[in-house]
This record gives sequence, structure tokens and C-alpha cells, in this order.
Amino acid sequence: MFDKVLIANRGEIALRVVRACREMGIKSVAVHSTADADAMHVRMADESVCIGPASGTLSYLSMPAIISACEITGAQAIHPGYGFLSENAQFVQIVEDHEITFIGPSAEHIRIMGDKITAKDTMKALGVPCVPGSDGGVPDFETARTVAEEIGFPVIIKATAGGGGRGMKLARSAGELETAFRTARAEGKAAFGNDEVYIEKYLGKPRHIEVQVFGDGKGNAVHLGERDCSLQRRHQKVFEEAPGPVIDAETRARIGKICADAVASINYIGAGTIEFLYEDGEFFFIEMNTRLQVEHPVTEAIFGVDLVREQIRVAAGLPLEFRQEDLTINGHAIEVRLNAEKLPNFTPSPGRISQYHAPGGLGVRVDSALYDGYSIPPYYDSLIGKLIVHGRDRTEALARLDRALSELIIDGIDTTIPLFHALLDAPEVLSGDYDIHWLEKWLAENLS
Repeated sequence: MFDKVLIANRGEIALRVVRACREMGIKSVAVHSTADADAMHVRMADESVCIGPASGTLSYLSMPAIISACEITGAQAIHPGYGFLSENAQFVQIVEDHEITFIGPSAEHIRIMGDKITAKDTMKALGVPCVPGSDGGVPDFETARTVAEEIGFPVIIKATAGGGGRGMKLARSAGELETAFRTARAEGKAAFGNDEVYIEKYLGKPRHIEVQVFGDGKGNAVHLGERDCSLQRRHQKVFEEAPGPVIDAETRARIGKICADAVASINYIGAGTIEFLYEDGEFFFIEMNTRLQVEHPVTEAIFGVDLVREQIRVAAGLPLEFRQEDLTINGHAIEVRLNAEKLPNFTPSPGRISQYHAPGGLGVRVDSALYDGYSIPPYYDSLIGKLIVHGRDRTEALARLDRALSELIIDGIDTTIPLFHALLDAPEVLSGDYDIHWLEKWLAENLS
């Protein structure tokens, strides 16, 4: 086992890893920018190293600075959290070249899954169901038109190197195709330096279902059920729950086995999430995230496992602590993402926290790095915390979420807390009857 782990991240996920290390008797090293000198993860870690100025590009994305911090402190492994360098194959290769352990998948697997076309081809070959679409990239508009006519409108054009909703354009008819094709290419080029795109069938009312998988890198893997992340705004998740309200036990076991078998066959190591669109009883692969997810706590709640602890263990060469038959679902869990944003336009709202009070009680967990007097810097993602609740069933989990939100106080800035109060009054949320397009329509009608 490692003696010391460096955490190449910030905020609530960095603090989450610090806590796991402490429980395992491992020393933790926090890295931070000058803007994060007073951050909670810096205060809680055993050691800290400043790796650059406020800009994420010059600090949390600086590979030389992070490697240097490892060498200075003697850290034997790096946990990347999520975001920043967590899915950067070049970084993983550099880490390995310096004989430091990367707590996550291999550079090869990150590279494969980081390219949407290669990922889709790989998953199709492994027996994972995929959305009908082009075989690889679409080089020109004439090819795009042929593909779109073959699979039928509406279609969605996606940048091969895309993510976070960028480089994605919908064409509902042949007349919209050329504009969508050229815009998606331009956005892909501007955002990712790659203008290659591919085309998929656009599903009308799908849900976003993701399956949590975990491998030991030695041909063994398990699945930990699914999460429903269908409540999204601009392709960004805001509300996640496990298990999915529309997935039955037989379906869960079937798709879970497909996913676990797929990652086992490629000797995948660590946590991963295979994401699907789900409509009319069918799953369609969209991407695999080769890292821990923001919403991992809902899976931890219903299975009673510590995914970060398990990441560290398998990275150290230890076997999985559980087998598939050991994993049984207990109750229902929901997570809402707390962002420093001003409604109704969701504009960033950095600033000083004048008062902070976290809710408590049975079945309530808050993952946040906030504290009274903390100043949220304007340089990073607006996520400031996650409220997670767990109940015996979905009804109890919703009631517990309502109660916990009423106790939560974050003063001094604007947050998305009012959004969740409002959503808990929506019949569709209470019944679980929604799809990935529902929230956008609801926001336009209720918060415009």
C-alpha cells in the first residue's frame, strides 16, 4: 500500500480523497493554486504544495508542476479526482514514466475512450449496444447527407473530441443538416483543436442511464448498478439518483453484466462509467468516462462501498474487496449539485460565504469544501458542493431531500438551491416521469 498520495485536484473532490486517505492511514498531499491557498482541501491534507497562479492552465493543468510536487514530497501515487487531468492520457503516460502510480485506468484505455468514434467501435466489438450512426468520422457534407438519410432524421452531429455539450448540433430535417454539420465542425475545432465529427440517430425522449463499473486490471470486473442522470441543463447533470426509477432488476442485471464483461475483457483498472441513452427498453452507448464521477456518492449510498478507497487499493495492486454476488442494493439515493450560480440564467456567482450551515440527520451527506468566510474564486467550475440523501425507497429519499434542502444555508452568494426547491414541487420529478429534454423545457416555462 502507498505511504503518501498526491491529489491533483481541488474543491470537494480533493477533500473527498483526503478523507479516504486518512481512513486508510495514508498521508495526503494537496496541491493548490495561489487562489486556493486557504481552501479546505489544503487545510485538511497532511502536506500542501503551491503549484502555480490562479489560472487553472498554469496550476491544476500544469503537468510539470504536479510531477515536481510529487518528487518534492515523495508521493508514490497521484489521485486525479475528476476534471482537470483525470482523463488526459498524456499525463498518465508521464506519471508512469516517472515511476509514479496513477490511481485510475491506463493511458491506453483513457486514449481509447477519449475518442468518441474509437470508443463506440470498441464497445460495439465488446457487445455493448450502440446508437445507430456513422461508421467513424464523417469527412464532408455529402457523406453526412448520405448517412443522415440512411438512419433517418432527426440526427445529431457530434465532435469526435467533444464533451460537456460542445460540438453537438441537432438536425431535425434535411434542411437543417448543412448548418448543423458545419457548426459542429467549427465548434469542435475551436474547443478541442479537432474538427472531425460523426453522426448518430437522435432519440426523441430518452433517459440518461449510466452504469458504474470497477475493474482490477487483471481481468476481473463488477458493476454497481446504474444511475439515472436525466435531469440535465445544456448537457450538464444537475440531479442524479440510484437506482434508476424506470430500470427493473432483470434489466439492471442484464446491462450491468454486459458492461462488466466488456471492461473485464480489456483488463480495465479502477472506476469507470459507461453512459447510455435509454428509450423504449433499449440501451444505446454514448460514451465511457474513465474516472470517478461527480455523482459517485449515490452509488456508494445504496451499495455501502467506498469507491475512492477501492480506487486506491486496486491501484496498489490489491484485489477487489467485493465480488458481484456481494453487491446488493439497499434503498434509494439522490444527489443534487450545488453551484455558485445566479438564477434564472445560471450565471457564475463567486464571492465570500457569509454563513454556511450543512444539513444533517439520518441519511444525509454533504460533500463540500465550503466554510464560513471562505471566498469562492472566479477561476474554476461553479460546483461548490453536493447534497446526497439516502432512504429506504425513492419516496423517503425525496422527503429527506426536501427536509435537507430546508436546513441548508449558503449565504453571501447566489446558488442553485432554489432550483431544487422548485423541482420538488414538479409532479414529473416526484413520479420520476422525465427524460433528458424535460428540464430544459421546464426551465423555459418556470424560470425564464
